[in-house]
Amino acid sequence: MPNRPDSAGFTGAFADYDAFWLHYLDQHRRAGTRLLHYTGTSLGVALVAAAAATADWRLLVAAPLVGYGCAWLGHFGLEGNKPATFGHPVWSFFSDFRMLALAASGRLGRHLQRLPTR
Repeated sequence: MPNRPDSAGFTGAFADYDAFWLHYLDQHRRAGTRLLHYTGTSLGVALVAAAAATADWRLLVAAPLVGYGCAWLGHFGLEGNKPATFGHPVWSFFSDFRMLALAASGRLGRHLQRLPTR
């Protein structure tokens, strides 16, 4: 079945990472979705660090469950779309950290401005 375009016209076949990045941002238009991603990413990193510090493997198992759980709550509950993780796991994982770093440094806005209006 062919891919249907999202609200920015992307179909899921990306020529390069920049094209994927625009799609990723389109899938994270709502501030609440982004906040849930920041929370999940931060908690996931904290759990990995705690697992390393305590040698408790359960924390390592919990890290992706908590991280992706928060993110997917935003997609399914707030944004109403499918997480990019399903189709592009590596680029999506990298983009989670990129979005968090850009938001923390106050530079995400200029990236979001590249999106077409709905």
